Amino acid sequence: MIIASVIFSIFVISLGGLIFILARKISVLVVLPQDGSVKGYKGKFMLAVESKAKEFFIFFEKQIFLHKFLLWIKIMVVKVETKIDQLLHKVRRRAQEVNKKVSGKK
Repeated sequence: MIIASVIFSIFVISLGGLIFILARKISVLVVLPQDGSVKGYKGKFMLAVESKAKEFFIFFEKQIFLHKFLLWIKIMVVKVETKIDQLLHKVRRRAQEVNKKVSGKK
């Protein structure tokens, strides 16, 4: 019985403290904007961190990494195609030279 009364008295005192704090801060809570945004001064460090974070997330949001990777692959494919084209031209020239030699001997 004593333990229950001690626990109940602690509960009542805590509830009273909560009501007292809310009564003192209700004027400040009423002034706060309803949308959750906070107006206030932000330091240079916080502004720098926020801008870096925005850049970082925009990098992934716009899929810049994927774009750069696919562009790199496209460039590599074009380079390989150019090399293959050069090799084909060499083979064709050699084949034409061989045909000229063969037809010149007849």
